[in-house]
Amino acid sequence: MSTIKAVIFDMDGVLIEAKEWHYEALNRALALFGYEISRYDHLVTYDGLPTSKKLEMLSMEKGMPRRIHKFINELKQQYTVDKIFTDCHPVFAHEYALSTLKKEGYRIAVASNSIRHTIELMMEKSNLMEYLDFFLSNQDVHKPKPDPEIYTTAIQRLNLSPEECLVVEDNHNGIQAAKAAGAHVMEVGTVYDVNYVNIKKHIAMAENGRI
Repeated sequence: MSTIKAVIFDMDGVLIEAKEWHYEALNRALALFGYEISRYDHLVTYDGLPTSKKLEMLSMEKGMPRRIHKFINELKQQYTVDKIFTDCHPVFAHEYALSTLKKEGYRIAVASNSIRHTIELMMEKSNLMEYLDFFLSNQDVHKPKPDPEIYTTAIQRLNLSPEECLVVEDNHNGIQAAKAAGAHVMEVGTVYDVNYVNIKKHIAMAENGRI
């Protein structure tokens, strides 16, 4: 049996209820060129992927010109920042969970498919940055989730084995990446599932070989 020494969080849909922000921001940018990602495709295929990957998929599937990728990506990021400043606020359950875990000696990190600037803004606006040992973005790896690279990199940076880490994830791409990295996984449905009691419960389950 292994002792859990670190908790690694995904961000969107886990610590920040931002999945809709990304969906709306990208569709707002795409609409300028007559494109759209349907709600069904978002939930089934696109959720959890970085914007660059989504745009590449749209070019392959719908013939969207690749020359407009950069412009759409920049617009989407600006629209996302607008949402962060208006809608991103501290959540007591998350502040309590991370601060208490930190006091108990757990290492804490965030590993997200978002870009570095977005993670930094969201963590600061939600008052969670001070509890993190570090965070990793899609700019810190060569392959985004569902590839396990971001979790493998985080585990190596923590100087721990995968068995000593619990990953908190909400979508299939992230869950696949965390499992492929060899970590224990706490699967959540919404940001409201992320609280101190649930995290400690899953730490106990991981240490007892139940997840």
